Order: sequence, then C-alpha cells, then structure tokens
Amino acid sequence: MNVEQLKAIDVHTHAETSRHNPGAKHAFAEAAEKYFGESEHPNAWEVAEYYRELRMAAVIFTVDMEMKTGEERVPNEEILEAARENPDVLIPFASIHPARGAMGVREARRLIEEGVRGFKFHPNLQDFYPNDRMAYPLYEAIAEAGLISLFHTGHSGMGTGMPGGGGIRLKYSNPMYIDDVAVDFPEMKIILAHPSFPWQDEALSVCLHKPNVYIDLSGWSPKYFPENLIHYANTLLKNKMLFGSDYPAIKPQRWIEDFERAGFRDEVKPLILKENAIELLGLGGDG
Repeated sequence: MNVEQLKAIDVHTHAETSRHNPGAKHAFAEAAEKYFGESEHPNAWEVAEYYRELRMAAVIFTVDMEMKTGEERVPNEEILEAARENPDVLIPFASIHPARGAMGVREARRLIEEGVRGFKFHPNLQDFYPNDRMAYPLYEAIAEAGLISLFHTGHSGMGTGMPGGGGIRLKYSNPMYIDDVAVDFPEMKIILAHPSFPWQDEALSVCLHKPNVYIDLSGWSPKYFPENLIHYANTLLKNKMLFGSDYPAIKPQRWIEDFERAGFRDEVKPLILKENAIELLGLGGDG
C-alpha cells in the first residue's frame, strides 16, 4: 500500500453482503436505509473498487451478529480474501462474537496468522458489555498479536425506528465500559467508533486518559458533531482522531465535504484524514 498516493484512510467501512451469497441482507437493513438515506449493500470487492476510484484506503469488516439475528454472517475469510486481492486499498479486520468462547479464540488466532489487522466489536448487536470477562480471552489473543480492537459506541443507527429498536439495547455502547478494557489491556490499541451520543464526554475522557485509546469519527456527518468533540479534535486529541465514514451508510465524499466546513483547523485536517491512521495501523512507507 503506497500511502503517499492516498488522499485519505477510512478506518470504518462495512462489507454488508457476501460475494458468494449475494442475496443475503441483514435484519436491520431496511431500518438502516431509512435512518441513513443510503441503500447500497456492497461486498468487499465492491468496496475495494469504490475506494480505489477515490484514491483512498479502507479498513473493512463485517459484524458477527448471527447469535442475535440467526442470519449467516459474511465470513471473515471473505474479508481476508478480498484484502489479499486488493492490498493497495483494503485493510482487513475480523469480527467474532465474544460468546463464541474458545472456538472464537481459535478462529481469532487463525485469522491473525492469515493476516487480519484488527477486530470489530458491536456491543449493541452482540448483546454484551465490553468489560464482560467473557470477552477477555479474545482480547488476550488480540493484544498478544499487537492488533487493534474497534468498538461501536453510542447510539445505534441499526434498529432506529423499529419496534423496540429491533431488540437493540443502547446501554451496551457506553464507552465507559471500554475504559476497563483499556486498563486491563494497556498494550492493545482501541478505537472508539463514532461520536458517542449521548456519552460524548465519557468517550473524550477515556481517550484523553488512556494512551491506547483512539476515536473514529464515523457514522455521523461532521456538520452534526458536538462542539466539544471538535474542540478536543483541534487540541488535546488531535493525534488520536481518525477519519471514518461508516460506508456504505455514509459515503466518504459526503463526510469529507462536511468535514471541510465543520470547524476543524487546517493543520489538524491531514492528521485526521490520513496521518494518524498511518501511525496507528503501522502503514509507514509502502508497508
């Protein structure tokens, strides 16, 4: 991956369908389309093609929510396959539900050996508190490998407007639960995904206090960012904020257009769009 040629690095994108099973559509897709106003459900190869046209790289993953929905997940192996075939634009993360236990830990160790660069957790869609000791064996495998854990935080676009929120409980996504994880695994890099409404101050505090915690700015248009988030991004946390779009829910072009007008300082913009991700992901030079 030639980072010098990239305009930006998006640390939060989804492969929502499988190339080998393209008809599958997750249970929350229709509600998410209404919430975000987007109806695309790309597979990993389609994400690669899209980002190559934009001259951007993308961290890509799926979400293991089989236990909640009963629907087959997009295989982690498919994410890795697409990344191997598109190494100029794709950075593969995996997703494993912590409740898979020892089986999940074995899967994680195998995926790490095969080249995955991090793991995505979605407490709302996986019905667990991030500091539940059930998840610790999985974190241990990730930490031992020096990889990254990315956690959904805050309000969930998934389930919004559905009866009972589609069964999604927002309580699991308070970033303060991840503070425990950051204490217990100080060697593991952690990304708090999204502006963490309604717990934005908690997220900023955890990120400020714990050297291993970062924030990605995905899932919201920057024109809706709270003032305190922009303030900290411009000052004390300028080296710990990351560009993320949440594609396909939000297109990166729209995000960047709004970002340019949202009050971020000119000297901070390149840090957020690319430079902080280069350092966090270890992408220096042509690596």
